Amino acid sequence: MADYTIEHKKSFTLTAYGFSIRSNFQDMTALQKEKAEFWGKLKADGRFDKLKGAAKDDREWSVNEVYQGKPWNYFAVEAGKSVGDATRIIEFPESEYIVVAGTGEKGALFDQLTYLAFGGVLPRITDYAYIGGPNATYRIANDDGSFYGEFWVPVVKR
Repeated sequence: MADYTIEHKKSFTLTAYGFSIRSNFQDMTALQKEKAEFWGKLKADGRFDKLKGAAKDDREWSVNEVYQGKPWNYFAVEAGKSVGDATRIIEFPESEYIVVAGTGEKGALFDQLTYLAFGGVLPRITDYAYIGGPNATYRIANDDGSFYGEFWVPVVKR
């Protein structure tokens, strides 16, 4: 089983651009393609730079949530100023979180940590339960060109 920690996190808010996912979650290739197309559009139309310019720090977040009955994926930051055309402002509760950490390539790290958490960690944990709501992965560049990231999922003690 992958290494993880359980950490208490204070509530936090992320500002995001997102899209409603059409792919089946079991079809990793289609899901990754759909995310890559969306993120490519964000860079091409300037929204990526706009969001990064509003960020308090260098963390880039990928957020998954079910919103209004549909699965969504977002590119997000913890914003220090308002981004008027953001898709959503996403509130994360103060809670215990399962944290799965790792390093990898920039383009693969979000999905790598998400699948590791949902496929390797959460199914084996018996003393905590995922409370639903948004989950998030952040990444930040290391000095050697690789990226460090953490997947955070809110949980409650059973």
